[in-house]
Amino acid sequence: MRLAFYAPLKSPDHPVPSGDRAMARGLMAALQRGGATVTVASTLRSRDGAGDSAAQAMLFNAAEAEVTQATARGRTEGWQAWITYHNYYKAPDLIGPAVARALGIPYLLVESSRARKRLTGPWAGFAQAAEAASDAADVIFYLTHRDAETLRRDQTAGQRLVHLPPFLAQDALPLPSALDGPMLAVGMLRDGDKRASYQIIAETLALLPEDGRRLDIAGDGPARTEIETMLAPFGDAVRFLGELDATAMAAAYRHASLLFWPGVNEAFGLAYLEAQAAGLPVVAQDRPGVRDVLAPASYPAPESGTAPLAAQITALLSDTTLRHTRAQAARDFVAQHHLLPTATATLLAGLESCGVRP
Repeated sequence: MRLAFYAPLKSPDHPVPSGDRAMARGLMAALQRGGATVTVASTLRSRDGAGDSAAQAMLFNAAEAEVTQATARGRTEGWQAWITYHNYYKAPDLIGPAVARALGIPYLLVESSRARKRLTGPWAGFAQAAEAASDAADVIFYLTHRDAETLRRDQTAGQRLVHLPPFLAQDALPLPSALDGPMLAVGMLRDGDKRASYQIIAETLALLPEDGRRLDIAGDGPARTEIETMLAPFGDAVRFLGELDATAMAAAYRHASLLFWPGVNEAFGLAYLEAQAAGLPVVAQDRPGVRDVLAPASYPAPESGTAPLAAQITALLSDTTLRHTRAQAARDFVAQHHLLPTATATLLAGLESCGVRP
């Protein structure tokens, strides 16, 4: 089975780590696990974060050349299907639909979002391209139930929607955490939604007793100085670990007591799955997308403020039995729904529905 793969937001070969890159790599690993030969069909990054019509015009032109090259390559290599990861109005797939049409092969999308309100305004052309890609897809794999709502609303005749839960690119769970270290937060240090989550963390820590404020933060970014200042009142209780590689990140999970990340506007958050796989209870807010990757438990609504978050942290840190019970439930949840074998089976079933088989 020979498949073309494309990630317009961030290629799996991109040098800067992120959740998008990790998910793209995970998808390739899942397909390869199922016996596919997966080719990165293009590394063109179509993202325009500013709504710049000139930049979009340049990307449309660049995509035309990519279509020509990819079509020729697809004929030579005998691609049987094209799979694109993460098509949306700021980073639409400008290549895959045209190549799939030219080659006469199925076109599949993973995590595609609909945004009618963007069909006018600075991203209008890109939004139309993203909608056209969604319309062209034979199968759309959706990662969260929030995305499924608009995909069902605008589903085209004959198009199949398949739930693919976010997953970790591993076959088994790592060793469990000892649950005896500090709390852990995992998130880039940047403005916007990440900063908003750190603001909630700061406000929550202020409600905790001094001996319950130990927190390690894994991540780095352009707003580090600002966020360090925000958390400076807690002194040495809060440690900034910087950007960690996979080995160091696994060690951080293995020695933490719980994961604390509110999840402001997270699409879903792979860190939640990584933490739960390591057996960390999670303290987060009940938010769309986030709730799709959290083991069943009580998570406070964002509008309830920080007091419920502080109460949950206090309960988990003071009650060893509760902490270990939540830890085991988290590991069981990830093992059942969010590892590579389940993802591979789901992807292969979607491909088979288009007539593509190993």
